[in-house]
Amino acid sequence: MKKWGLYLSLLIFALILTACGEPYLSTLKPAGEVAERQFNLLLLSTGVMTLVIVVVVIIYVIVLIRFRRKKGEEDKIPEQVEGSHKLEIIWTIIPIILILILAVPTVAETFNLGDVSERDKVDKDGNRENLVINVRASLYWWEFEYPDQGIVTSQDLVVPTDEKIYFNLIASDVKHAFWIPAIGGKIDTNTDNENSFYLVFDGEKADEAGNIFYGKCAELCGPSHAYMDFKVKAVPRAEFDEWVVAMQNFEEPEPQTAVAQQGKEIFENSCIGCHAVSAENSMPAEARIAPNLADFGNRTRVAGILPYTKENIKEWIQNPGDIKPGNLMYDSANFSEEELDALAEYLMSLKAQE
Repeated sequence: MKKWGLYLSLLIFALILTACGEPYLSTLKPAGEVAERQFNLLLLSTGVMTLVIVVVVIIYVIVLIRFRRKKGEEDKIPEQVEGSHKLEIIWTIIPIILILILAVPTVAETFNLGDVSERDKVDKDGNRENLVINVRASLYWWEFEYPDQGIVTSQDLVVPTDEKIYFNLIASDVKHAFWIPAIGGKIDTNTDNENSFYLVFDGEKADEAGNIFYGKCAELCGPSHAYMDFKVKAVPRAEFDEWVVAMQNFEEPEPQTAVAQQGKEIFENSCIGCHAVSAENSMPAEARIAPNLADFGNRTRVAGILPYTKENIKEWIQNPGDIKPGNLMYDSANFSEEELDALAEYLMSLKAQE
């Protein structure tokens, strides 16, 4: 009885967990056209498999009851039906039909969701009609370049809702995979070729999620693979345009305090060789070897995974290898507490919008 109690508890616990999921990070709560279509395929395949299981169980139970050995009929041989053309045709045609039911919509959706033919469509003035974002994955951070807008960001992806957004994806070191669970399935980022696809963020679903979604790396890429996250802010087109203008006009603010001024001086002597604080994408990708820190003051996470607090910023600067093992930012244990305070205050002042 103890074992059965344990098994029952585990079953109930598993069933409860299947209902868990946040709207900003759940494939079972689709928040866009692509995710919705993929979810419908999931429902179709689950339905077909469930039907097969139910039919097999019913046949098994019928056979078990009808053809069980009865008292007094131990030597009775049931009617033998081997070589029945009718049965052979039935159990050949039915699997073919089931495969077609699964294969036809799956293949059709694969081609539809992979269609990026309108990515470079231009209007009469020669301007691209659709938003295109170049995604570059690195150990263990993400860069998002908006080539037509002339800006680049890191870790925070900002997108408009209710329109197709085309992504060009590549990796700078090893294979990664770009995945926003609530918006669409993953796609690999490779070092030797560029992959492209599109996503759509549903405006109503985005409002329900607080306009925030989270993305992840879905390809095992190293010891900090599990910490390679990024934030997605999905907003109406007008708000997105305001953000673009703010980023295009972003200028590094002058420090307002002596502590922030000290932090700027430390940053320019120690960090500027890897990190840029300009939103312009004037530098080639090869020169962008660390996350761009423009608008760092408006982030909600540190290193993509920690709550945005001054203490976590200091901890990340001082011990990046402890937080994300294997990342390429060297531990800066030579900074004093005063210098860490100054650096954190300076970084938190970098804002494109208040």
